[in-house]
Amino acid sequence: MVKIAVESEPVTGRRGKSQPAGHLASQVLARGEGWSASEMICSAGPHDRVFEEQHSRVCIAIVVAGSFQYRSSAGRQLMTPGSLLLGSAGQYFECGHEHGVGDRCISFAYEPEYFEGLAAESDMRGGSAQFHRLRVPPVRELSWLVARACAGIAESSGASNRTAEWEEIGVELAARVLEIGSGKELNVGTSPATEARVTRVVRLIESRPDLDHQLDSLAREARLSRYHFLRVFQQLTGLTPHRYLLRERLRRAATRLMLEPARVLEIALDCGFGEVSNFNRAFHAEFGVSPRSFRKITRRSAARFLS
Repeated sequence: MVKIAVESEPVTGRRGKSQPAGHLASQVLARGEGWSASEMICSAGPHDRVFEEQHSRVCIAIVVAGSFQYRSSAGRQLMTPGSLLLGSAGQYFECGHEHGVGDRCISFAYEPEYFEGLAAESDMRGGSAQFHRLRVPPVRELSWLVARACAGIAESSGASNRTAEWEEIGVELAARVLEIGSGKELNVGTSPATEARVTRVVRLIESRPDLDHQLDSLAREARLSRYHFLRVFQQLTGLTPHRYLLRERLRRAATRLMLEPARVLEIALDCGFGEVSNFNRAFHAEFGVSPRSFRKITRRSAARFLS
């Protein structure tokens, strides 16, 4: 079961009497083979001692709130909301809070081999697990992705599994950082061949929305790298693969609720939802009412139409 962070308080002024100075709280949002996403909340301030640390894996961290000084042998950078902290595997560093208390970050950690694979997939020749800079400042090219990650924390509250969405964010974040760092703009393209590959995946999802379609398996079906598949799928459909699958499942469930007497739990499981609470939450977000209310409303409407 994926652990979900539910912290929503402001960053500053949260350290209580029972919380040690410079406390760092970490909560895993999601993890997969070769990567993980975590929410990091630090309550350190100007009077707290700074310790030398080491990145065990490749790190890209989105600063959500607060600020801090990020230092290593490569230099020193001020980290502010919207900027990205970059860390190479094995790199020693320090984070100080000389000018304020606390910060909050969404940290993506990648095994070096996994990250190098993403660099190769995104056609970044020479891309490696070693960064030559410490920070990417808040730039327009990353605004949407950063906002999506920040919203993901709030959306994750109370949900049991959002691994697919976090994986998509992590894959695109890594590729975009490599792209910005190289100065190269990727050519996604929507050639007839690419359109055909995405169409094949769309039809696969349509035929079996109940299956556990993962980004990796869908990309293999399209014969594209994960990064290119994610980009062209969203460009052609207007949704990420995970969102597309979710809405396909919800439409299927809504139709069954209108037409069948089966229990809500049975429909939820048949349509690919692991548990009824996830289904209820997703259904209400999509249709504005619970599955049971939806069934009552639509059946009353149908009865009036037929009478």
